[in-house]
Amino acid sequence: MRVKYDPEADVLVLILRDEPPVDSVEEPGGVILSYGGDGQPVSVELLNASIRKLVTAGELSVTLEQAGTR
Repeated sequence: MRVKYDPEADVLVLILRDEPPVDSVEEPGGVILSYGGDGQPVSVELLNASIRKLVTAGELSVTLEQAGTR
């Protein structure tokens, strides 16, 4: 998984798979789910990331945990 943040658009993107999306659905609250040709999610976009306090201006900190490693 990769994480990207676009400060100009204020969008945080979680890229789950390196596959081009063929469909997307915008959920209420500014969440966009994109799907690949197999119908499985390829990315999640979170709009207005700084307003949601998902990122702080000028910094982005991400922690990834593998299941079962706590």
